[in-house]
Amino acid sequence: MDAEAWDARYGATELVWSVTPNRFVEQQTADLPPGRALDLAAGEGRNALWLASRGWTVTALDFSAVGLDKGRVRADADGLSLDWVCADATSYAPGPVFDLVVLAYLQLPASGRRQAVRAAFSALAPGGRLVVVAHDSSNLTEGTGGPQDATVLYTADDVLGDLAGELFRVVHADRVARPVPAGDGHGGEPDTTTWDALVHVVRDA
Repeated sequence: MDAEAWDARYGATELVWSVTPNRFVEQQTADLPPGRALDLAAGEGRNALWLASRGWTVTALDFSAVGLDKGRVRADADGLSLDWVCADATSYAPGPVFDLVVLAYLQLPASGRRQAVRAAFSALAPGGRLVVVAHDSSNLTEGTGGPQDATVLYTADDVLGDLAGELFRVVHADRVARPVPAGDGHGGEPDTTTWDALVHVVRDA
């Protein structure tokens, strides 16, 4: 989907995604000291807003102006200040200035994914952390919901491969189970599971 398609999707309903942050983003970052954070492909800003509420200085980036506007409204209502940037996550190049970069559910074919992952890593300051969450390739046959196009699904190993040549320490790189409750709009039924890829790395100094 291009930016216009996402604008239409975000404009068609009050919220496409949940108000709360992704469980794995929360799990991997809850104990980190606040610093500068970048949420790439932020959508309506659920992860960015959560980080800002915990004291992070946050830049939320997405190519959908409508999605960002919805996040901005929520931020204003909650008294939060974020930097909202309408740009492409595959080519954003602010330099190595962030202590944390989050890349959640940006489902792209391999070439675009690689560009986004490397752009995310390049935005990290030494010692900064990259957290990537995505619909895992195995979810197509073993899980529930998510994209049904195998070309935009990937694994933790794919993400690590995208970072070939870079220096980093792996905190976590594996697939993780995410229970899907009935009626959440993602095709789930009771007692079903979605499989996600989760990668957390620390950039070497």
